[in-house]
Amino acid sequence: MWAKMAIDKWRLKKIRTMGQLGFLLGTVFLLGGCHSLNVIPNRPQPLPQDQYIQVYFNHNQAQNSNYTDPYRQINRQGDNLEQVIIDHINSAKISIDLAVQELRLPAIAQALVERQQQGIKVRVILENIYNKPINSLAKNQEQSSDREQERYQNLFDLVDINRDGKLTPEEIAQRDAITILKKAGIPLIDDSADRSKGSGLMHHKFMVIDNYTTLISSANYTLSDIHGDFSNTQTVGNANHLLVITNPPLARAFQKEFNLMWGREDQHKFGLDKPQRKPQTILIGNSILTVKFSPDSTAYPWAITSNGLIGETLNKAKKSVNLALFVFTEQPLANILAQRHQKGIEIKALIDPSFAFRYYSEGLDLLGVALSNKCRYEPDNQPWQNPINTLGVPDLARGDKLHHKFGLIDDKIVITGSHNWSRAANHQNDEALVIIDNPTVAAHFDREFQYLYRTAKLGLPETIKNRIEQDRKNCPQSVTIKSDRLINLNTATKEELDSLPGISGKLAEKIIAARQQNPFTSLEDLDRVSGIGRGKINKLQGKVSW
Repeated sequence: MWAKMAIDKWRLKKIRTMGQLGFLLGTVFLLGGCHSLNVIPNRPQPLPQDQYIQVYFNHNQAQNSNYTDPYRQINRQGDNLEQVIIDHINSAKISIDLAVQELRLPAIAQALVERQQQGIKVRVILENIYNKPINSLAKNQEQSSDREQERYQNLFDLVDINRDGKLTPEEIAQRDAITILKKAGIPLIDDSADRSKGSGLMHHKFMVIDNYTTLISSANYTLSDIHGDFSNTQTVGNANHLLVITNPPLARAFQKEFNLMWGREDQHKFGLDKPQRKPQTILIGNSILTVKFSPDSTAYPWAITSNGLIGETLNKAKKSVNLALFVFTEQPLANILAQRHQKGIEIKALIDPSFAFRYYSEGLDLLGVALSNKCRYEPDNQPWQNPINTLGVPDLARGDKLHHKFGLIDDKIVITGSHNWSRAANHQNDEALVIIDNPTVAAHFDREFQYLYRTAKLGLPETIKNRIEQDRKNCPQSVTIKSDRLINLNTATKEELDSLPGISGKLAEKIIAARQQNPFTSLEDLDRVSGIGRGKINKLQGKVSW
């Protein structure tokens, strides 16, 4: 009862601001009609698919790549990634093992339930933050960050089938994916099962079917990552892709990763509790595929980590490097690209607007500039002396993000997976990095990149130019930190804490006071400090230790 009241109360606070949009969206549903988005003339012919490795993009512009969004009833272009996932779930004869950071799509949850009811072995691993039914999410919305409140609102709107601003038990049973899974008794754990608080992210996005077929995506199984935000009908989903690979040796490699996390007799292993995994190279038809799982301890040489493997692959470039990245914050990779650039390799890059021009983004290095954080510059910051003008941000629908994590080398080698190009992905998170040498597969990524690049906004925005000028005026004695060491939450000085993103003087003092009472044992442990929410914690990924 309390949870239902909390849900209704939260919804009523938001309903006025959503009223007009909700009315318009509701009208579409009441009329039973569909409407179309982004009709583009002269669409290209579909590309041929590799026999063993198929690629799908939710922004695919090829002819015949059309579907109706099953939740918002919108006719749209692109590949229906959810339907591809469901079709493979329905094909399972023996087992389904799914490890995905977040699962909110009810049709996928229901498909998993139906396979279990048919005797198929189903197991699911989630990130602990998202292993919560909507009832429990409602309780803490007042203290949540704006981003988390927006996520909750979109989930609420998805579950609120009749659009009356209230959630009934029947609606929750039909539309809340976590409730569907738990009610059906689907075996499900998260990355707190190892008795930690999930110090890194369980960031995987893979599914293994019958120890034979592996689905690997950049997308979480959510409305915003696949179709678009429920409450914003102009969105068409964060730009994402999905690989379907038929190969038993690769399936066994991902099965081993899954089993390490699942464990035996509660011996779950997440993050750095897992042993160091070396890259595995597998011949799949005409493809040479290499897979590497993260994280790697900082005790290992960088060259043998996942980011080191990315760097090794970038060093193979003879002609071109095209990047489509959600985030790019790993300095050594920027340095390798600088070396390639000096040798005449053409480099183009697109980064999501929310990360492209932050002071810690390596995109700034490639553009030849630097931004300070309180007159302090990033560790080993190296703006290019010969910058490029071919880096920018894609022109996506307002509310959509560039969520890809791919690099394309010489139009034949693809770097992809769940692994963002960041220190956190390398040293903290559960991730998969996949490198595929196959021109047929690469052609699909090239088409996606060219589509996004064609309308991208390249170069520095005026707002960033103005901030750089302000730095010059206000920071006459700017300091560049020459170490990439992590800042220890339990021993750092106030000045060191002040240098962290989102941590002001008062918050630094609160952190010091909190650790004097009880030392921090994980990054998530920071949530006991007043004023530090999920947004600030996310910014600290890969920057702190304890």
